[in-house]
Amino acid sequence: MHKPTLFGPFRQLITMNNLPLKGPVSDNSLEIIENCGILVHDGKIKEIDSFEILKRKAQTDESEIHFFEGDFTAMPGMIDAHTHICFAGSRATDYALRLSGKSYLEIAAIGGGIWSTVTKTRAVSEDELYLFTKQRALRMFYDGITTAEVKSGYALDVEGELKMLRVINKVNEEADIDLVATCLAAHMVPKDFSGTSTEYLNYLINNLLPEIIEKRLSKRIDIFIEKGTFTPSESLSYLQKASDIGFNLAVHADQFTCGGSEIACKVKAVSADHLEASTEREIQMLAKSDVIPVCLPGVSMGLGMSYAPARKLLDAGASLAIASDWNPGSAPMGDLLMQASVFGAYEHLTIAETLAAITVRASAALRLSNRGVLKVGYIADFIIFATDDYRDILYHQGRLKPVEVVKRGVCIRV
Repeated sequence: MHKPTLFGPFRQLITMNNLPLKGPVSDNSLEIIENCGILVHDGKIKEIDSFEILKRKAQTDESEIHFFEGDFTAMPGMIDAHTHICFAGSRATDYALRLSGKSYLEIAAIGGGIWSTVTKTRAVSEDELYLFTKQRALRMFYDGITTAEVKSGYALDVEGELKMLRVINKVNEEADIDLVATCLAAHMVPKDFSGTSTEYLNYLINNLLPEIIEKRLSKRIDIFIEKGTFTPSESLSYLQKASDIGFNLAVHADQFTCGGSEIACKVKAVSADHLEASTEREIQMLAKSDVIPVCLPGVSMGLGMSYAPARKLLDAGASLAIASDWNPGSAPMGDLLMQASVFGAYEHLTIAETLAAITVRASAALRLSNRGVLKVGYIADFIIFATDDYRDILYHQGRLKPVEVVKRGVCIRV
């Protein structure tokens, strides 16, 4: 058993504690503890108090002290609740076509889009896919993301989807970052599948989902409800059957057309992600539900389309998480902090709302109740910035990166 470790002093500690799950959040609601330290033992937060008080205890108990000389601010490790970082290849050709005037759906219709990545991901070995995924996961970790969701969905057959989920779980076991695997085999109907979209979903239910349960590769299912992929009615049936098997549900909803968020509410999904096309009807529906809206500003930047209506969602009483959607096609940047900072300015979010959306509310979007907040008993995941004012974190719009990342009480200098 390791000795307790004291981290500090921090000029400011932003705990994200005691914030509501839904609705607007003012900056005055933030719990900011000044000149304090965090005592960590066995990967969890044991105590938060004045650094001088904790230092005296540490010296008596012969605890280790990780001393920060200068002005530093700490906050919970960021949580990226929607990514697609398990893939092979590039979609630079798609990007050039979009810049020349082709739409996302038009590019998909001529062989680009998701199918392009499927063919490349199927072609690589499991070891190669592991290396690609681990490299991206480590980049996220060094940017201050201590937990991230990662979807499959770039194989679209039983063995390929299982390969992707095995890779995600292996990276989770071996890298510093925690990864949460989600099965997105219902990403599109693969071009080499001879049946209808309904038959493909039944194929997944009968052949893939039981294997995932048996091998304990994922507890989450997602589906892309959109024109050209899966209709709301067939998605409803698929999600209900997945829920009956024991999966938690997420939905790619309202990206280009509406319908997905309504299904998310009907099946009581954990989250509805995207929402760029959501109207007042969908906003009110989400606000009255327990479904957490997950906005993905990276895809709006990547596709040159409108942002999701975050301000309206919060004002209506909904929750809000912000995720990067890092993927090879529509959101290749993968910089959550930069995206959240710019999105917050565009949508007129308070600093508290933006920070909550990438920490405590993002943890709720993954049903993780032990992180996203700096609180006694919670996992000791926190990130340290070289500033004495927490507002600088978003003010610099992603240019100010963490200088150190603490994951389960282990400090990594970045």
